[in-house]
Amino acid sequence: MARDDVGFRSPRGPVLLAGMLATALVAIDATILATAVPSVVEDLGGFEAYPWLFSAYLLTQAVLVPVYAKLADMLGRKPVLLFGIGAFVVGSVLCALAPGMVPLIAFRAVQGIGAGAILPGVMTIIGDLYSVEERARIQGYLASVWAVASVAGPALGGVFSQYAGWPWIFWINVPLGALAAWLLVRGFREEVPRRTHRIDYAGSALLCVGLTLLLLAILEGGVAWEWTSPVSVALFGGAALVFVAFVLVERRAAEPVLALGVITRPIVLTTSLTAAVVGVLLLGVTSFAPTYLQTSAGADPLVAGLAVAALTFGWPIASTLAGRLYLRIGFKATILIGAVVTVGGGVFLALCAPHPHVALVAGACLVMGFGLGLVASPSLVVAQASVPWHERGVVTGLNAFLRSLGSTVGVAVLGSIANSTIEAHGGDEHDPATIVASSTAVFVTVAAVCALLLVTAAVMPRTPPPRRDAVTLPPEPGV
Repeated sequence: MARDDVGFRSPRGPVLLAGMLATALVAIDATILATAVPSVVEDLGGFEAYPWLFSAYLLTQAVLVPVYAKLADMLGRKPVLLFGIGAFVVGSVLCALAPGMVPLIAFRAVQGIGAGAILPGVMTIIGDLYSVEERARIQGYLASVWAVASVAGPALGGVFSQYAGWPWIFWINVPLGALAAWLLVRGFREEVPRRTHRIDYAGSALLCVGLTLLLLAILEGGVAWEWTSPVSVALFGGAALVFVAFVLVERRAAEPVLALGVITRPIVLTTSLTAAVVGVLLLGVTSFAPTYLQTSAGADPLVAGLAVAALTFGWPIASTLAGRLYLRIGFKATILIGAVVTVGGGVFLALCAPHPHVALVAGACLVMGFGLGLVASPSLVVAQASVPWHERGVVTGLNAFLRSLGSTVGVAVLGSIANSTIEAHGGDEHDPATIVASSTAVFVTVAAVCALLLVTAAVMPRTPPPRRDAVTLPPEPGV
């Protein structure tokens, strides 16, 4: 298709808009609730349980991503994504009507069930509809949703909490979800080969149980119990045993939910590890930098949030440019350039940490965001381009899952580093000097993690620059 056949006015425009609206559901949710937590706790009580508003959502979202990805390859992208949007909207309505903190936590888990299908579903559809050249430009569209959400989410959360009531942070999802579903139904046509499938129920169940145990151990370790406590050891040990059983089952499954042969391919393996590192960096910076600026530099929450949002502004710009770059020099070289830029931003952030200033943090975040945009988009595109249609959902889901897992592990590890540093400096978490010391330790670790991108990019197999019109279509019926 022609280059100008990309955008909202093209025949594929309604599907692109549907994907952006569906992404907005998840992107806004990631930021809007945090601002409204004080109002929720004041109205419903249960302050000691409120962290589970985030943990329950993250658990169900992350655990189900690989299952949805496999179903998208078997049944088609459209029904899986529509189910995800529907479940998210139903969960939102239930959250808005929740009479107490415990029901609200349960309904957040329902939202997570829907969210697990949305992001990998959207990214897989983009991989189906757009050529390799177009795909990075479209990733820029989707990345811009996160940039807008990083600013609009906290603002809407504050406005709704103060003037309309916290339930409106969930009611807003209803029209967004309805419009996304309508556009998807009207605009997206896919022909899925009709044949009998053997769903891997045993593998899916074992994978969900294993991931639940692992994520529960990571999320609550060092918070609800010590990392070395019997509970923590039991959870990690149980997860390991379940994963061993999962591998044994998958080797004998006719249609495994997570084909081990696909995961171990060099391109898929290296890009998936890259996604995990990106997840660590993304949430590692955005989780700790706002507190650092508010406590040590005296910035108000809005200014601190905008400074960190610079990361999400650099990302879509780089994603848009990445397509032209990897068509000229190839995927590996583009990702290496992005890794170098990310390392530069991470080192700058670590060096600036002892001297807190909003502008310095914003500059570091902008550079890191630009670098990550040159890494994340090409690594996803090359992974999608390396597999046929019937494996693209699994590969895309694996990428999304490992980024989520990286974020979870990263926040847990960086949180432990921050807490240990605070304890070593007297335990006063409101003392600016203590926060500067703990944040410096966190940002130095972030800079070290940035260097891992250089490693994953260096070991990535070199691929020739792709054809501009390369796009993989579904197989013919019966194939």
